[in-house]
Amino acid sequence: MRTTAILIIGCVFMAACEKDVTVNLPQGEEQMVVEGTIESDRYPEVVLTRSLNYFSHITVDQLINAFVHNATVTVSDGARTMQLKEFSRDTTSGVKWYYYSADTTLADAFTGKPGGRYTLRITVAGETYEGVTTIPGSGMVLDSLWSHLSSSDPGLARLQGVISDPPERGNYVRYKTARNGGIFRPGINSTIDDQIVNGVTFSLQLEAGHDRSQQIDYDTYGYFKAGDSVRVMFSQVDKATFDFWRTLDFAYASNGNVFSSPLQVRGNIEGALGYWGGYATSYRSIRLVK
Repeated sequence: MRTTAILIIGCVFMAACEKDVTVNLPQGEEQMVVEGTIESDRYPEVVLTRSLNYFSHITVDQLINAFVHNATVTVSDGARTMQLKEFSRDTTSGVKWYYYSADTTLADAFTGKPGGRYTLRITVAGETYEGVTTIPGSGMVLDSLWSHLSSSDPGLARLQGVISDPPERGNYVRYKTARNGGIFRPGINSTIDDQIVNGVTFSLQLEAGHDRSQQIDYDTYGYFKAGDSVRVMFSQVDKATFDFWRTLDFAYASNGNVFSSPLQVRGNIEGALGYWGGYATSYRSIRLVK
C-alpha cells in the first residue's frame, strides 16, 4: 500500500512539473546527391538531386524541385570523353524523373566495357564534383540456381545460388531479384565479397528483393512464394561500389535500432553524397519449386 501511495504521489508530482518544450531540430546543410551508374554494354545514367532535410515533411513539390537541372556532366574512359544530355521519364505517380545519359545521336557516345575505368565529372552552379569507377573484367560467377521449400511454411521457398570465386582476392558482387516479371529489387543484404570464400565454389541463399518503402516482415523476409518465376541480376562491382551498397544496406537495416553502431555511408564522389558505380552484369532465371 505504501509503495502504491509513493507511485501515485510521484506521478502527480511529475504531472505538476509538466511544461511545453520546444526542440529546435538542426537544419542540415543542402548537399549535392549523385546516383550514377555505368553497366557493361549500356550507356551511363546519372541522377542529380539536392539533399532534403531529414526532419522535414517531404512533399511531391519538394521531390520535384530536388532534381538538379542544366548541369554539365561528362564521362571519360581515358581516351574519349562524352557529354551527357538531360532526359526525363514519366513515373507511375505522374512525377517526372530526370536523369543524364548519353546522346546516342552523337558519334562520341559509348557504353561501358568490362575492364574499363570511367571518370564522372559534374559542373553546376560554379561547383565541380568528380568520381572514378571501374567495371571489373572478371570476378565471381553465378554458376547455377536451385530452390527448396520452407520447412515451416510449404507456401514459401528459398532461392540458392552456386557461386564460383577466382583465386585472386578482392572480388565483389551486388545482386537483385525480380519475381514474376516485376522490377528488380535488392534485399536487405545485397552484397557479397570473397573475404572468407576466396578461390572456392560455394552455395548461398539469395534473398528475395524487398520494397524499402514497406515494413520488413522478418517471419517471411528473404523467401519467395513457391512456384514464383525469379530472375537474378548478378553484378560484379569494384571495392568502392561494394562499400557504398554494403554501408547503405547496413544503415537501412539498423534504422531505428538504438543499439546499432553509428555508420557513415561510404560514397566516392568528392564534395557530394552518393556514388558513381560500374557494373559487369549477368542474368539467370529459374522457376521455384512448389
